[in-house]
Amino acid sequence: MAELFLEKLRAGIILLSDGAMGTELQKRGMPTGVCPEEYNIIHPEIVQGIYRDYYAAGSDIVETNTFGANRSRLTLHNFEHRVAEFCKASAQLACAVCPAGKFVAGSIGPTGDLIEPLGPRTVQEIYDIFTEQAVALAEGGVDAIFVETMMAPEEAEIAIRAVKEKTTLPVVATMTFELGKAGLRTMWGVDVATAVRRLTVAGADVIGANCGRGFDEMIAIIQEMRPLTRQPIIAQSNAGIPEWVDGVSVYKETPEIIQPKAEKLLQLGVNILGGCCGTGPEHIKKMRELVEAFMAKSR
Repeated sequence: MAELFLEKLRAGIILLSDGAMGTELQKRGMPTGVCPEEYNIIHPEIVQGIYRDYYAAGSDIVETNTFGANRSRLTLHNFEHRVAEFCKASAQLACAVCPAGKFVAGSIGPTGDLIEPLGPRTVQEIYDIFTEQAVALAEGGVDAIFVETMMAPEEAEIAIRAVKEKTTLPVVATMTFELGKAGLRTMWGVDVATAVRRLTVAGADVIGANCGRGFDEMIAIIQEMRPLTRQPIIAQSNAGIPEWVDGVSVYKETPEIIQPKAEKLLQLGVNILGGCCGTGPEHIKKMRELVEAFMAKSR
């Protein structure tokens, strides 16, 4: 299935990924401050229900509930010894409901640590952290690894190398940009051109952007990125900027609001389209319609 994933992209097929995991867990009752990855064990029916909903909405790719399932992040919940358990369980839950011809992607997010010389973590320590997670996801049966929401290129490069050296899975790598006075940059000051170059040299099979402030900024990112590379590109935007309403984060970009913006991303040449924070199955269902219509026109 890993090879089929790349074959579809090479054939010019636009794949549709899923939307948010965290906000969907919150909708289903997950309290603030708990470990989302523990839900793979204590509430597998909720996690698997989210997977089912995304596949039913039209997702070709569903990501595992393992964004923060690395040793460093799990230490915040005293679960650092449960990396393999959480990752394998999440992957197996997704694989069990994955329709034929669809894919499961293992989600790997940042460690949250600073790497030497800026911080205490050595390159080898970060490599080992990502290796542990990647190997567990591979053993759980995923078809690809998504290294996502990266801010520092050094950390993204280490994660990509760990996946490439320790598994046989394709890697999708995304960084998160925001528009400021200096243009589009990550929080570490990395511009789009630098991200494209470094992610590509590191060996990512697909590159792109996720999260951020909404579809308008994602359009600007892809407009800048597409002319710089022949690599397949992924775009997974937030449903706008969250607003605090009655103690809950609310994202205001509805499926109807994002429709013309998602169409623009397709016109700009993205190869994988999807959502991030605040997007749910209803957004993916709308994107499925857009992808089908776009592919029909392209034939």
